[in-house]
Amino acid sequence: MKRLGKILAGVALTLVLLVLVIKIKGDNYLLKGLWACYLHGNNSATIDDAKYFDSHPIEAAQQVWQWPVSERYDKVTLSSPLESVLTQTNSVAFLVIQNDSVVAEKYWENYSDSSQSNSFSMAKSITTMLAQIAIQKGILKDWHQKVNSILPELKGKHASELELWHLSTMSSGMEWNESYSNPFAVSAEAYYTEDENKLMLRLPIVDTPGTFYNYQSGSTQLLGMCVMKASGKSLAELASEWLWKPMQAEHAAKWHTDEKGTELAFCCFNSNARDFARFGKLMLHEGNWNGVQLLDSGFVQMATKGALAPYYGYSFWLDSSHGTRVFYQRGILGQYIISLPEYHTVVVRLGRHKLGVSDDKHSKDYHTIVEEVLKMVR
Repeated sequence: MKRLGKILAGVALTLVLLVLVIKIKGDNYLLKGLWACYLHGNNSATIDDAKYFDSHPIEAAQQVWQWPVSERYDKVTLSSPLESVLTQTNSVAFLVIQNDSVVAEKYWENYSDSSQSNSFSMAKSITTMLAQIAIQKGILKDWHQKVNSILPELKGKHASELELWHLSTMSSGMEWNESYSNPFAVSAEAYYTEDENKLMLRLPIVDTPGTFYNYQSGSTQLLGMCVMKASGKSLAELASEWLWKPMQAEHAAKWHTDEKGTELAFCCFNSNARDFARFGKLMLHEGNWNGVQLLDSGFVQMATKGALAPYYGYSFWLDSSHGTRVFYQRGILGQYIISLPEYHTVVVRLGRHKLGVSDDKHSKDYHTIVEEVLKMVR
């Protein structure tokens, strides 16, 4: 018993010293990361971590539009390879929609068609959509508008060359290390920081923008900051007004914020599978929602073509390896809204893990999902 007491006292002392070091260094984001992850039995961010963050609500429509159910709904079963990969990756929701009707769906771990979970980087596509609508409304000039015309505090040798399209296509030239395993990397700081704007404006633009693709969550955060400053509204307010209500979403959503009330533009739009699928439907119909043009069709075509990399457009991932065109939104743990235009199909997968990324920049579970869904919808 005395030995156990000494061990516990040692652990407590270590934690106290760790907190003191963090406080002295000023890295307060590490305290939040330590609390939200390790002290709750996790070693990274999770799909259920909204309870550890402040958030802004994304109000839903008063008159909702519900997905029709296909006549095939009770006849379609998930194949063994698909079931296997969905189970292996700890999926919580899987949904297939064809011709705007639900063909198949399945939920795990007591999740349902109304359960919220974290979208992670699927939010990057949403931020880009909001930037496009801001352009359509004249709040932003166009995709070639200089970022420092909105954020004059921007630093770095090439800050004056940075344009909005560089942020959406991951070619900003920002000093940024997109590391998810290193708690001291800037990506971890951006996730847990108290002040997102302060962090972003200290990071310089060190390379010539528009010259090469380099995936950086910071680029999307800057894009979101531009939208917020130009509009005078939060991303959650704009998402509700410009997308969520017009798409007649069934349930309210929420977006993580820092302690100052700034949304994490690169991450953390929380919703459910059926409402997430609305983004896929909107993009499949080239920006048109049931007769109302929310996104310019020219933007949808531009966003879903390769920009500086063949597999990445304007915050959408692209693939043609399955004999058909695919574009999709993606989160780090295998959150997907997959659009298959040729087959008028949207697939949503939400869950806790994904398999490794292949040489083509797409994960192995993604490939299995597309391959098996194509057998269902062809």
